[in-house]
Amino acid sequence: MKAVLLCGGRGKRMFPITEDKFLLHFLGKTLLEHQIQMACEAGLSHFVVIGNPENTAKIKQITRRIPGIEVEFALQKKALGIAAALQSAEPFLRGQLLVINPNDVFSSSAYTKIIAAAKKTSASSSILGYQVQEYFPGGYLRVNPRNELLHIVEKPAPGKEPSDLVNILIHYHNDPKELLHHIETVRTTKDDVYECALDKMVRAGHKIKVIPYKGFWGPIKYPWHILKVMEYFLDNAQPYVAPSARISKKASVEGKVVLDDNVRVLENAVIRGPAYIGANSIIGNNALVRDYSHIGSNSVIGYSTEVKHSYIGNNCWFHSNYVGDSIVDDDCSFGAGAVLANFRLDEENIQVEVSNSLVDTGYDKLGAIVGRGCRIGVNASLMPGVRVGPDSFVGPQVWLRDDLAANKMILLEPRYQVTHNETRLDEGKRRELLNKFRG
Repeated sequence: MKAVLLCGGRGKRMFPITEDKFLLHFLGKTLLEHQIQMACEAGLSHFVVIGNPENTAKIKQITRRIPGIEVEFALQKKALGIAAALQSAEPFLRGQLLVINPNDVFSSSAYTKIIAAAKKTSASSSILGYQVQEYFPGGYLRVNPRNELLHIVEKPAPGKEPSDLVNILIHYHNDPKELLHHIETVRTTKDDVYECALDKMVRAGHKIKVIPYKGFWGPIKYPWHILKVMEYFLDNAQPYVAPSARISKKASVEGKVVLDDNVRVLENAVIRGPAYIGANSIIGNNALVRDYSHIGSNSVIGYSTEVKHSYIGNNCWFHSNYVGDSIVDDDCSFGAGAVLANFRLDEENIQVEVSNSLVDTGYDKLGAIVGRGCRIGVNASLMPGVRVGPDSFVGPQVWLRDDLAANKMILLEPRYQVTHNETRLDEGKRRELLNKFRG
């Protein structure tokens, strides 16, 4: 059985995070590495990776360092959906396939469950169905009493869902040739060719079994979903302090904490897990890292900085800052006193504008989302849910309440009045006060 990893798409809703979602790092590894590791634990070792012209080199570099696997590569030149991805890999799609979206995070039981179920059924395909408790903007599954697929409804309006089962893209296919045949016959103007092909297979008499799955599922559709995935990895990590890590005797490290190679924790710093500190990072004097925080490699959480429930990338620098419930991409620096606010005064959920529509994040505490390569000036204040585009600068003392596009600079232009100073201080008052203090 081959595992087909769909890595050719592009995240349209992830601004200001520009990295492919499966290349985000968790616990020192890319999400892609975690996915391959879970698949290997389920007995898979043969992979077909479908990339695009911009990421294929990175993917090859990652897979080369994973032992015991065989990898074939296909190129999806344009991001035209799942069906187009599979068509681009057609020469490699022979025998039984497991088609996987590596941008969604799930437990290893998702792999073992669908593989075990597929071996017990004569159905042409098997797909995972996740039972949701509230509306999710995805594909819903209508099934018969035997849990066989009848129809996929893509992104129905809230209240119009045909069931409470959402389609999770871990799909088993016994006959890829038949699937590709139905893909070729689909006529649609939407980005749902693959789902339409599954519907056509059902109408043609093929059975598609829906396998209920109740384990963890963390789809990354918007940048704030990174926080839920971060929590999952931290919850499932084991406490660990690398032999090369150095912790001051005057520092405090409590709970489930992972300190990677060469981490330094200086005097009076406090780390309260769950937390991860990446290789070569420094937690400075009087710093506080707490409540599900994930710090990348080569970063400095400087003097008197507090990081709470935040995902911090690699090569980031902080000094006397508050970073709450925020996402900060690689290579960012924060001047002293800069604050990433995370809570509205009216205590309502944070909403973020995506494609000219306000999206409720589901969080009443959400800080800023800062793209790669940004600089935040001293005493700047970023309001809850604000997004700062990559390579942008926020000047000193700026109060940023609206999103800032990529490659921009926003500055506060104070107007100073300079006059002659004619004030004469009475030194006798100072001496008198000093004598009072001396008693």
